[in-house]
Amino acid sequence: MSSATVSLILTVIGDDRPGLVGELSAVISGHGGSWQQSSMAQLAGKFAGIVEVAVDADQAEALKVALAGLEGLKVSAESAAMQKSAPRGRRLKLALVGHDRIGIVREVSQVLAHHAVNVESLETRTSSAPMSAALLFHATAELTADSGLDASALTQELERISNDLMVDITLDETIRK
Repeated sequence: MSSATVSLILTVIGDDRPGLVGELSAVISGHGGSWQQSSMAQLAGKFAGIVEVAVDADQAEALKVALAGLEGLKVSAESAAMQKSAPRGRRLKLALVGHDRIGIVREVSQVLAHHAVNVESLETRTSSAPMSAALLFHATAELTADSGLDASALTQELERISNDLMVDITLDETIRK
């Protein structure tokens, strides 16, 4: 008789090295866990990831203990609701590029929060500007908002801060699949 399935959200961080994801996945599958979805990245020599795992409830604690024993990795596990609901409302994509300076992410995120826009993913990087030694800041974000979002008010406020920050910001609505 099989127990109920639970969903665990794992956060993983450690020094990046070959075989790390293989070790993590071996422990998960060794406890009957099913890797559902994940987002992982290497940054400045560190590995960080978030993974959703479905596992029989009677194996959840043993899996947590085994994950905690992985050498060189810090893994935390939290229970999550099993029912998945598709994000509701509007899906937006934001792209930003401009000279790097302190406060860009803070300013943009405050505008988004003011309009009740949720940041689902955010990727940032810096690069050298062509033809100069200036540092450019790049950001892309996947966003969701309520169907009642006043997109023109959001766009106006983003345009205002883009002038203040001297960055280019584009906001596009995407089709939800």
